[in-house]
Amino acid sequence: MALLTESEVRAAARNATTRLHARTESLLREARQTAHTSFDVFLSHSRLDSELVLGIKVILESAGQSVYVDWIDDPLLDRSRVTPTTAETLRVRMRQSQSLIYIHSANASTSRWMPWELGYFDGYRGHVAVLPVVSGADQTTFRAEEYLGLYPYVDMTGRALYVHRNYAEFKSLRRWQTEAELFRPTS
Repeated sequence: MALLTESEVRAAARNATTRLHARTESLLREARQTAHTSFDVFLSHSRLDSELVLGIKVILESAGQSVYVDWIDDPLLDRSRVTPTTAETLRVRMRQSQSLIYIHSANASTSRWMPWELGYFDGYRGHVAVLPVVSGADQTTFRAEEYLGLYPYVDMTGRALYVHRNYAEFKSLRRWQTEAELFRPTS
């Protein structure tokens, strides 16, 4: 089991664009044309991490997941400002999603929206997991800070994605998304 590294995620984004012989912007424009009314994953992220977001979207989609990314699926949203209109659009999209994956990156702490999305989705559906994108040498364990430690985390083994409560207790992403009981309570 290993956490995703920035270099792996950025490579996935670059490979996707290279494979299709298109710039990142062209790939995103194509993604916008595919309208969804439901998603497996609402991807909560910092707007400063566009290449990481694209790479994670590619990785999740290659695992059979449909993924909502606000600036791809709703390009007219203005996430730079907190507005009631943007909040309502994001609420609708979260209600259309089976799970929320929070991309924990160096930029996550600067996001105005990520804590709000995490809290809303946790209260609404409960299927929230943190996907740490690491840049250091330790790629096997995730030590969450503050409230992120309340949530399970996502890692990848081979091409399979898993949601971990801890190192020893985990489920496949698909199983975790569809089960009512996220993990058995610990005593």
